[in-house]
Amino acid sequence: MSTKQVRVRFAPSPTGPLHIGGVRTALYNYLFARKMGGKMLLRIEDTDQNRFVPGAEAYIQEALAWVGIVIDEGAGVGGPHAPYKQSERKPMYRAYADKLIAEGNAYYAFDTSEELDAMKERLKAAKVASPSYNMVTRMQMNNSLTLPEDEVKKRLERGDEYVIRLKVPRKEEIRLNDMIRGWVVVHSSTIDDKVLLKSDGMPTYHLANIVDDHLMEITHVIRGEEWLPSAPLHVLLYRFLGWEDTMPQFAHLPLLLKPDGNGKLSKRDADAAGFPVFPLDWKDPASGDTWMGFREQGYLQEATTNFLAFLGWNPGTQQELFTMDELIEAFTVERIGKSGTKFDINKAKWYNQQYMRQLPDATLTQLLKEEADKHQATYDVAKLPLIAQMLKERLTFAKDFWIEGQFFFESPKTFDEKVAAAKWNAEAVTVIVAYKDALTVYTGVFNAENVKHVLHEVLEKADIKIGKIMQALRLALTGVGAGPDLMQLIEIVGKEEAVKRMEFALATLGEKVNS
Repeated sequence: MSTKQVRVRFAPSPTGPLHIGGVRTALYNYLFARKMGGKMLLRIEDTDQNRFVPGAEAYIQEALAWVGIVIDEGAGVGGPHAPYKQSERKPMYRAYADKLIAEGNAYYAFDTSEELDAMKERLKAAKVASPSYNMVTRMQMNNSLTLPEDEVKKRLERGDEYVIRLKVPRKEEIRLNDMIRGWVVVHSSTIDDKVLLKSDGMPTYHLANIVDDHLMEITHVIRGEEWLPSAPLHVLLYRFLGWEDTMPQFAHLPLLLKPDGNGKLSKRDADAAGFPVFPLDWKDPASGDTWMGFREQGYLQEATTNFLAFLGWNPGTQQELFTMDELIEAFTVERIGKSGTKFDINKAKWYNQQYMRQLPDATLTQLLKEEADKHQATYDVAKLPLIAQMLKERLTFAKDFWIEGQFFFESPKTFDEKVAAAKWNAEAVTVIVAYKDALTVYTGVFNAENVKHVLHEVLEKADIKIGKIMQALRLALTGVGAGPDLMQLIEIVGKEEAVKRMEFALATLGEKVNS
């Protein structure tokens, strides 16, 4: 392996939105590159033009930028190996396919789709488990290995359609030392003669991927486990093209599994369970189907990045919260696990809680203001910082400002029935009536400390302990049985509003007093 600068690439296909598993792959590439002082490339692998989806490439670039991945070279950035979109590199692949043919490592295949279907049916009838075009079946097909040389030449000259297939060697063990899984050994008899160049002259992933990685001087290929079965094929291509000595090191990442660990995580599973598996919202331009994204669901970038980093990797310490710089410093491929990782959305929410609490006071205040404005609430701007501070420990997302603190802006119209049934009793009504009257005539400074003092005077006079009536008083003022400091809330809403709320509660719940 060369000692030159580390160069990694993320090479998605623009066939739709970027799955969160793909974002994790990109993140691991980025962390490794930065840790090793290397470069991160973005290459768009669009050789399958039939599956191209408008807007997908822009989505990929926006998603990577949102999670904090900085591309050093590639699509959207440029660089010495441009272009970085495979459809724009099409002419260069032909020479490598021709080289493989000239050296006996690939061949022309003229089979029609009907002939290919017939071959598969024959194999199925013969009880072959996985019918494929391989070292055995190729000898019964129409290709340059079975046809006379002059027949092959004639077909090529008259423009017959063909593909170029890899000629997989017989009876050979192909070995790969994976950075995560160790030695992987595969027998060539299990490998198909994959198509390398399609009939339209466009390369398949297998050829284009190897050629581009070589020309772009990629030193490490960190990709998903689903590519592990293709790795031996890629090793063969590196050897046949004479690049075995500069072949990159491979690391195949574990799968992301459903929360219950039963199978690979899919977008439909996540959608049914009500959580996102895409970094950003996506609307399919053809069907109009929409899929929710982490960003629009209220997840912070830092929380999402931290969560993704721990899906298959751990630092070997108890630390869970990492800045991007700390992730780069701690990251090693050796600490990536081999087995699949459960996608625990509750852990993602936990990360978001932690990062919400760390936001600067000014940012929290602005988020609170935005939520209040969404609901067309009226408020005193000067009181927003205090409300934000009171609520921040109760937040998972910014939208929780309204869910948890609506009563700071609006008087309750309904009351929690369970709390009312359990806590709205004669003692509570006695205290609330007296407290309402005491606040009405109170002329001192109206702050949390003083209104608490007034409450204690009322309780002392009634000879009732505060614990017996506190939940009922909160119910009267907020409509619910739990929340932030009640005395501070009274200070924020003001005397007139607090009195009005208690009057409404007494009018609504007064006849439902439980003895």
